[in-house]
Amino acid sequence: MKLENTKAQMRKGVLEYCILLICKEEPVYAVNVIKGLRDANMIVVEGTIYPLLTRLKNDGLLSYRWEESTQGPPRKYYELTAKGRDFLNELEGSWGELVNAVRRVKTQRA
Repeated sequence: MKLENTKAQMRKGVLEYCILLICKEEPVYAVNVIKGLRDANMIVVEGTIYPLLTRLKNDGLLSYRWEESTQGPPRKYYELTAKGRDFLNELEGSWGELVNAVRRVKTQRA
């Protein structure tokens, strides 16, 4: 098994969680979501993010609004819905449990 494939699968597994975290504080433009992920070394291709944003919107976790731009066409800004905030809170608890479980397994084997 190739290391890069495993790393890509691990990133893919937490990508939705990271997108919701990026949208947590304020409405964000899709390009800002991509930049936030890249800055965190969550290497992604743009073609992966747009379908995820649409799915999160269709699931009622994100909403969007169009905003005029002085630098081109209108931009779509995404933000968490109330359902999205609740879901993110649940994910944060699950993430903490997962990190602790991996830490326990790792220290038991050391």
